[in-house]
Amino acid sequence: MLSDISQRILELKKEKDVCILAHSYTTPDILEIADFTGDSFGLARQAAKSAHRNIMMVGVRFMAETCKIFSPEKRVFLPEPDAGCPMAEQLDAGSLAKLREEHPGYTVVCYINTTADLKVLCDVCVTSSSAVKIISRIENDKILFIPDCNLGDFVSKAVPDKTFAFIKGGCPVHRRLSTMDVMAAKMAHPDAPLLVHPEASPKVCEAADYVGSTTGIMQFAAESDAKEFIIGTENAIVQHLSLEHPEKRFYPLSKETICPNMKLNTILSVLRCLEGTDGEEIFLPDEVMTGARKCIDEMLRLG
Repeated sequence: MLSDISQRILELKKEKDVCILAHSYTTPDILEIADFTGDSFGLARQAAKSAHRNIMMVGVRFMAETCKIFSPEKRVFLPEPDAGCPMAEQLDAGSLAKLREEHPGYTVVCYINTTADLKVLCDVCVTSSSAVKIISRIENDKILFIPDCNLGDFVSKAVPDKTFAFIKGGCPVHRRLSTMDVMAAKMAHPDAPLLVHPEASPKVCEAADYVGSTTGIMQFAAESDAKEFIIGTENAIVQHLSLEHPEKRFYPLSKETICPNMKLNTILSVLRCLEGTDGEEIFLPDEVMTGARKCIDEMLRLG
């Protein structure tokens, strides 16, 4: 049953012609009032297809930027201006320019979890679900992958014919997952397959029964005949899967796997943004949107 706040949100989004996008790491009450839910790249594509003039990205800043890159003619809003992404912000444009100079002849591949400014300087963009396919199709055999060295390691093992260079970057939430967590979870739930995001460390990924994107993890759990699962990604996915599949049991690999930036988003954040009392409209220079779109278009071409 929708709360009074949720009902008001539904009224305002219709009145103000707003399409609400909610990342899978947000809470169920937010997902309930969203027009589309999912991962960052899929949501940006939904925003571009939407007939709405206004987009609200309930997630973190780089996701709202990606929506703006895909829909430059639309107004894009981020309900929580402080919701950033430590991984996306680990490099700045000057540091990446220096890295390019230090790796002549390398194709620079960026994870979607990067700022718009960084995407301008990259050759190809990838998502966690498309990275292996896209990088295997790049003609060059030398790849500079930023910023997540864990995802990069996962890809390098799947594409062994290429030479990779990495930085020591990554998601601090997924990097908390440890082999000790794996041992404890498997001891407690010996019959449960372990499903892990490739942003986790190589040793945790090696212990998993399935490694894939958030969407991939959710699809695997939905289609599997298993009745219980250990989930090695943001714990919101444990909650969502439990609600979607009450006949199955889902356990977090670690109770610490919580993204504080995502959790800044609340149902009140969404309401206040719609009311115009909080939130931030995303503005990007035309040259940044055009430059950043090139590496995304190259991903689409290769994919």
